[in-house]
Amino acid sequence: MSNLNHPTRRQALFTVTGVAAAALLAACGGGGDGAAPVATATPAAPTTASTFTLGAITGFGSVIVGGVRFDDSRAAFVDEDDVAFDRNRLRLGMMVALDAGAVNRADASALALRIRLGSEIVGPVGTIDTAAATVQVLGQTVLVNTSTLFDETLAGGLSALRAGQVVEVYGILDPANGRVVATRIEAEDAASAYKLRGQIANLDTTAKTFTLNGQLISYTGLPAATVPPGLTNGQIVRVRLQTTQVNGAWVATALRGGLRLPDRSGEAHLEGMITAFTSTAAFSVNGLPVDASAASFPDGTAGVALGAKVEVEGTVTNGVLVATKVEVEEHRPQFQRQLELRGELGNLNTTDKTFALRGVTVWYGGTVEWRDGVEATLANGRRVEVRGVLSTDRTRLEARRVEFK
Repeated sequence: MSNLNHPTRRQALFTVTGVAAAALLAACGGGGDGAAPVATATPAAPTTASTFTLGAITGFGSVIVGGVRFDDSRAAFVDEDDVAFDRNRLRLGMMVALDAGAVNRADASALALRIRLGSEIVGPVGTIDTAAATVQVLGQTVLVNTSTLFDETLAGGLSALRAGQVVEVYGILDPANGRVVATRIEAEDAASAYKLRGQIANLDTTAKTFTLNGQLISYTGLPAATVPPGLTNGQIVRVRLQTTQVNGAWVATALRGGLRLPDRSGEAHLEGMITAFTSTAAFSVNGLPVDASAASFPDGTAGVALGAKVEVEGTVTNGVLVATKVEVEEHRPQFQRQLELRGELGNLNTTDKTFALRGVTVWYGGTVEWRDGVEATLANGRRVEVRGVLSTDRTRLEARRVEFK
């Protein structure tokens, strides 16, 4: 659970100082002549970010988001209030914002300077509708789709949830439809506070109350200096709450601006919802204005509308994302991008044909392509790279390819 009593998201960009030179890179030797490779000069690590990426984690080895492998060896790991956390906390499906150096287009890689983690909701489960694939969490509608991951403690996915259980929801805020599209859900039974991010409505600056998707929030106990200036209806905010209501209202213990935007100009790759719409050439994604007048639309423009889930690539200039490509997620096949994990396997169970890798249970009992080894090569401590898809209940990875390293 984030500590909200720290500086806000809109701080100056984190910079890396005193960073050692990058790992040695060797140039390729002559074609088959056995000559030793010639060492090349080590490129300097960037000290400021030139790219911004917002999306769900789809793999580890480095951190993979939006099809790019981000080397996290020099990154700072912080939550939305700049509180540091251990990198081992990251899991598949968590939403992160990455500030990084330039993306190497040849191998879709970049050096991450800062990885910021943020969830949408922490709170109790209410009504569960398996037919509609939705669950109410702290009064908010959470949509579960085929790409939503569940922590393995929630075996069975949506059907494993129970009313009153406290969960943490990572995902994409969709204010146009009054919901959160979940990318990951995990149990949070030890939560000492609740959390919401949403769009203000029914603001009463005299009573110091507002609603987030129907939930009454009171900020009467907050010092004026800690309340974002110029609160207004329609504004996206993050709020930390006591775990019990008082007179029908949730009591805020901290209140912050809730937009997740780049700190400066540069390349950007956003996964999110269209939150404002004028035309297919002019709209906003996650609150960031987009100029798509010169963009390509691989999926066509029919699905580009208010509330649509999209991926947008381009360059941020003067606070506007000038798009080069806009993809509509609803038009793209599920599991088109396989999940990927790389590391040392553990908890090998040859009877159940499972092992653990980067906090995920991997099942290898289906059709698997084995590289540089066979099934019998599996052993605890062996380094492997696994590519696969989510299981039906979305709590484990079903391996399609296992490569030994």
